[in-house]
Amino acid sequence: MTKSSERPGGPPGDVLERVVVPAREGRAIQVGAGEAVRIIDLEGSQVGDLFAFVADDVAEYASAEHTRVALSRLFPRVGETFVTNRRRSILRFEEDDSPGHHDMLCAACDPTRYATLGVVGWHASCEENLRRAMAGLGHAQIEVPQPINLFMHIPVAADGTFGWEPAPSAPGDSVTLRAELDVLLVLSACPQDLNSINGPGPTSLAIERLGIRNVIGAS
Repeated sequence: MTKSSERPGGPPGDVLERVVVPAREGRAIQVGAGEAVRIIDLEGSQVGDLFAFVADDVAEYASAEHTRVALSRLFPRVGETFVTNRRRSILRFEEDDSPGHHDMLCAACDPTRYATLGVVGWHASCEENLRRAMAGLGHAQIEVPQPINLFMHIPVAADGTFGWEPAPSAPGDSVTLRAELDVLLVLSACPQDLNSINGPGPTSLAIERLGIRNVIGAS
């Protein structure tokens, strides 16, 4: 797999906007139709819960369950699209510059999840990160979709059981997606620290918004 020549700390090049998502937190960005975004694992072995809502109607959003049905696959391959709960293409999977392990089976972590794992008191969660980010954009009432869990390694065995493996992504690994619609994109640097999915512990991610000309295959 060919690595991108552009890495965190290098020249900005085609990057129009860069947002760092600190460990355990979430950030939102607006992306126009035709623009590409690069999601980067800055320090390695960090899961990113990605959500995408249609900008002018947040009742429509990227849907894991509808995408699985549309593709007859657990996760899209490069060149395929994620679809919404209204079965429209919303994000195209343009490039995967990582080991290629991603998940669309697991719900976003939330306060109840941590309580069932024995946490007493508050614990950061992807659901709260999503709600906070969307509220900051003026959308206090939203559905919490099943996320696109980037870099997350959940192997499924023949008997249907699955495991919680550390994300195998290395520092600087990335995926590139192209917006098929105007979208509000939210990325949560998953705060899960009670199993091994984030390796030694939660770290940071970055979102880079790219120009339309940077989409693979565009002139």
